[in-house]
Amino acid sequence: MNLNQLHINQLTPTGWAWYQKYLTALDAYDIDDYATFLADDVSVQFNNEAPMVGKDIAKVGLGHFWGSVTAMGFALVHEHINNYGEDHHFVMEALNHYDTSDGRRLTIRATAWTDRNHDGKVTAVRLYQDLSPLYAPAT
Repeated sequence: MNLNQLHINQLTPTGWAWYQKYLTALDAYDIDDYATFLADDVSVQFNNEAPMVGKDIAKVGLGHFWGSVTAMGFALVHEHINNYGEDHHFVMEALNHYDTSDGRRLTIRATAWTDRNHDGKVTAVRLYQDLSPLYAPAT
C-alpha cells in the first residue's frame, strides 16, 4: 500500500485505521483475514459483473481472481489518491500498479465503493477498473 500520493482523506482517524487494516489483508491476498472484515451477506461486485452475494461466495470468487493475478506473475501495489465519504460509506480512488515478473509495470485507475454496517462489517464493495491491459500481450 502506497500512501505517498494520498491527497484527500475524509475518513475519521478511527475509520482510517480500520481501512488500513482492511487494505493490508487485501494487499496480502489473505482471503481468510480479508473475510473477517465482511458481513455474512456481503455483496462484492466487479465492474458490470453480477455481484457475488454472501461471504462464502465472495471468498471463492475473490480467491479465483487473486489466484489468476498471482498465477500470471503480477505483484500488486495500491497507490491511494483520495478517500471520499464517511466511515460507513466511502469511495477510494487509487492507482493499482501491477508489477510483472519480467519487470514491466502496468498501472490501472480504480475506484472501490465500500459500505459498512453498524457493526463495522463490509456489506457491499463495488470495484471499478479496466483490467484488459493485464490480459493483453506484452509489447
